Amino acid sequence: MNIDANMPWLTLLVALPLVGALVLWALPKRSVHLARPLALGFSLAEVVLLVVTVAAFDRTASGTYQLTETHEWIRQLGVSYALGVDGVGLLLVSLSVVLVPLVIGAAWREQGIDRPEVVEPDRAPGFVRLRHYLALVLVLEMFMVLIFAARDVFLFYVVFEAMLIPVYFMIGGFGDGARRRYAAIKFLIFSLAGGLVMLVAVIALYVQGPGGPQGFLTENLTGLSFDPTTERLLFLGFFLAFAIKAPLFPVHSWLPDAAEHAPAGTSVLLVGVLDKVGTFGMLTLCLPLFPHASRWAAPVIIVLAVVSILYGALLALGQQDIMRLVAYTSVSHFGFIVLGIFAFQQLSVAGASFYMVNHGISTGLLFLVAGFLVARSPSGRSRQIADFGGLQKVVPVLAGTFLVAGLSALSLPGLSTFVSEIMVLVGTYGRSPAAAIVAATGVILAALYVLLTYQRIFTGPVRDELAGTHDLSAREKWVAAPLVVGLLVLGFVPGAALELVREPAAVTVELVGLTPDAAVVDDSTAQPTEGSHS
Repeated sequence: MNIDANMPWLTLLVALPLVGALVLWALPKRSVHLARPLALGFSLAEVVLLVVTVAAFDRTASGTYQLTETHEWIRQLGVSYALGVDGVGLLLVSLSVVLVPLVIGAAWREQGIDRPEVVEPDRAPGFVRLRHYLALVLVLEMFMVLIFAARDVFLFYVVFEAMLIPVYFMIGGFGDGARRRYAAIKFLIFSLAGGLVMLVAVIALYVQGPGGPQGFLTENLTGLSFDPTTERLLFLGFFLAFAIKAPLFPVHSWLPDAAEHAPAGTSVLLVGVLDKVGTFGMLTLCLPLFPHASRWAAPVIIVLAVVSILYGALLALGQQDIMRLVAYTSVSHFGFIVLGIFAFQQLSVAGASFYMVNHGISTGLLFLVAGFLVARSPSGRSRQIADFGGLQKVVPVLAGTFLVAGLSALSLPGLSTFVSEIMVLVGTYGRSPAAAIVAATGVILAALYVLLTYQRIFTGPVRDELAGTHDLSAREKWVAAPLVVGLLVLGFVPGAALELVREPAAVTVELVGLTPDAAVVDDSTAQPTEGSHS
């Protein structure tokens, strides 16, 4: 089947979720009970559109931006509506699109809909509430696709800030617990602070750049020469915003609070996809635009990445709240991603790119299963690990699914996370053996926090109040199954995905001024190689 690559496939992917959200908000009160099937229908239509988009992408040229669109937006400022994806961007767009229908399926009875529906035309507060939540999920999907496809730095910044709005309401308005608004405000303050610094850097970058009607295009900003101080300040402006988003130690503290109080589906998108904007920005903006500064800062960033790996794992060991535990495991995993990026080896950068996708699948499954578990607690909302025990005897499918998700978090061979983690560690060893060896201890800590948590929740005698707990329903199995299959398929046959990240990794390392397979120690005087993805 021949697919026309000149069609605006990425714009269609951006527009369809927005249309779905507007349809949900336009539903009359008599029809709000249709919110769930409509939201699921739009999200599945987006998956079909994604399949067509992937088919139009030339896998043999994954290191170049494809499916590109460029239109003037604000001519006086040189801002363009410019979209395009390389192999890494395509994988992250795919991750975003695939997770949304699973989140909608998991939220089928969230937000107060926990009983058989008896819909009265003028009294459907639960459905009205769920309608707003699902509309926000679709709006967030639009932003996720747009930011991973943005080729204009100003457009990237606008979306970077705009996507905070739906997440803020999804945590503060639809979360659980008395401190959910505190968690939402903390998330917003951290993100806005990083965004403000980034805005200053974006403006300064434009002043230093070529200007003109397309002065913010990434390909026009790549390869520019800056004096060392200016380049380092610009780099730090972007990097701080991305480190907060990632989240990287020590600017990570907003994440555990957000994950603890957000609905499980919100945490899936927040940690599984949105946080990848931070590492994606490091990979596609910090390194190509500021190669000298990237090499200058790399030793400190590698130390921070290793600290994040160990710190996140150690704090996960001590958590009593299962959602906070999963959040701290992500702090540890993001340390691996950042480590791979700033090791500047083709293998490590490719591994970090693949890790972004695998972490989204693994953590998405962990949060969803944790949400199913919370719904089965004695109170129906407890997230305390101590409130469970012996569940593998009464809910074996739930226990097995949790175990698969946990084993993916500790990168068990045969699961996709193992492939990306070993690539990062082996690649990093070529630059800094000490960093790779210390980081590898994070695998041991991961085994401890996963297996101990499983033991506390699922083994031992069954608590009396849990004896009648029901196993996963057919809907919940359909939600979890695609993620389990994804972990296994990408674990045993990762070749198709690795083909998409290998060439972009080589291009990125070359833009930093290094040969793709060279081991680097401290090359602050090397000159970057001219070039870009375009």
